[in-house]
Amino acid sequence: MTLWLVRHAQPLIHEGLCYGQLDIPADPLATQEAAQAIAPLLPVGAKLYCSSLQRAQQLAQAIQQRRDTVSLTIDPRLNEINFGRWEGVAWDHIPKAAFDQWMLDFDHHRFGGAECLRDLLLRVDQALHALTTREDAIWVTHAGVIRAVTYLQQYGLQSIATAATWPAEAPAFGGWQCLALGQREAS
Repeated sequence: MTLWLVRHAQPLIHEGLCYGQLDIPADPLATQEAAQAIAPLLPVGAKLYCSSLQRAQQLAQAIQQRRDTVSLTIDPRLNEINFGRWEGVAWDHIPKAAFDQWMLDFDHHRFGGAECLRDLLLRVDQALHALTTREDAIWVTHAGVIRAVTYLQQYGLQSIATAATWPAEAPAFGGWQCLALGQREAS
């Protein structure tokens, strides 16, 4: 099966602000442009899933409008990581000590007090295991989820040793990547 990992369009938020599960909309024009670019490429019969955050839902709905045979399922496991008290705060206003604590335990530290990367990996792994290998799927989601899928494909549920181990690349806003997924061993 092929898993299409589609990142939502540019969010309507000031640059430099921390946002994960902060539920902000995406730019409507950029959303329509992204949907127009990807919709004709998507395989017939692929199942469409998206995060419960509105910026992802906007793009998923725009794709669905262009491909009316595509059903849409909202899946909160595809939400971005929750940065808790740092949501909506400028990155340069977050104390260095908070980053230092995170870097000391990159896998398990709850940056902002809400969710750690281990939590993100576990829910993304659950969502991956829920997919059937007989049908292509489209996930309209976020950079963190896409990076989690990349990590899981390379390392499984192995601990994230350091921030350097975490994938740095993700598609640009409105962009996508495809992964061929076969039978996965239980993690």
